[in-house]
Amino acid sequence: METYTQGIIIAICGNFLISISLNIQKYTHVRLSQRGSSKPYYKSVLWWLGISLMGLGELGNFAAYGFAPASLIAPLGCVSVIASAIISVVFLKETLRASDLLGGALAIAGTYLLVTFAPHFAPHVTANMVERSLMSWEFLTYISVEVIAFCILLYLYKCRKMKHIVIVMLLVALLASVTVISVKAVSGMITESVQGNHLQLTYPIFYVMFIVMVASCAFQIKFLNQAMKMFDATEVVPINYVFFTASAIVAGILFYQEFFGLSPVNICLFVLGCVISFIGVFLIARTRPKIKTDRVFISMGQIPGKRCTEKVQPETRSSSYGSLASKLICNRGTHTDDS
Repeated sequence: METYTQGIIIAICGNFLISISLNIQKYTHVRLSQRGSSKPYYKSVLWWLGISLMGLGELGNFAAYGFAPASLIAPLGCVSVIASAIISVVFLKETLRASDLLGGALAIAGTYLLVTFAPHFAPHVTANMVERSLMSWEFLTYISVEVIAFCILLYLYKCRKMKHIVIVMLLVALLASVTVISVKAVSGMITESVQGNHLQLTYPIFYVMFIVMVASCAFQIKFLNQAMKMFDATEVVPINYVFFTASAIVAGILFYQEFFGLSPVNICLFVLGCVISFIGVFLIARTRPKIKTDRVFISMGQIPGKRCTEKVQPETRSSSYGSLASKLICNRGTHTDDS
């Protein structure tokens, strides 16, 4: 139970650091924009502070997998969404909406159910245990279905040019499932070695899982970045949270047998907690308002008594291109002749 609690605390602290880092990076971009500076954001000390905090937070999440079940650590990612919304309202002066309050309350309630009714027992992850799980029929069936589904989705995305958000986020989720399995394996074996139970770093399976972890993370980030370019963050964030959490829970159940011996009531309440957290994250992330800036811009269409119905400068291919300059020249010539 003490190890379980340590995992929860480490995961919550890690996600809180991630939310701080995201808002620091956001503040850096806003400040450079307000100053009209051409200085690249990556040359800002503040931006690198945000990156450092994000690395520390992700390291905390990595360590948490070695202490608590993966099916619990993954849903605790909603802590980052809640904390980020609070920080953005307090420090970045974003507008607080009713949906933020309702979403935050639901996410907190869902987190409470997750922590209370999640599996409280995490098996000791050793090299022998990982090898046995890799050869189990449950995992072999699961990974076969996942590989087939991934190939079909990749074919639709790359060859058929189907750029639907669900297809991209499913690719991310399938990779995330492999990432969760490998991250928990590597983290668990490191934890066992540090605690002095048995040195796990001498087994080849440790390095195999480490390579799988790095490769799956790299491709997961690649597809996630493509999703962020094609779709709005208010769509990507909640969908990614739901898909990632679902894939992590399935991976924990099939590979690490985390729900073994858990009562049906606990399972139902755990799933209810996940659903409530999903709804809360969706309400918080949807259509977030833009940050207020100190610079005031006046549009021509907002000048009292004036109405802007045409472009100031037409397109270069238009027949009216350059007409404004021509009129000025003609008027200047007229005034010259009159004088």
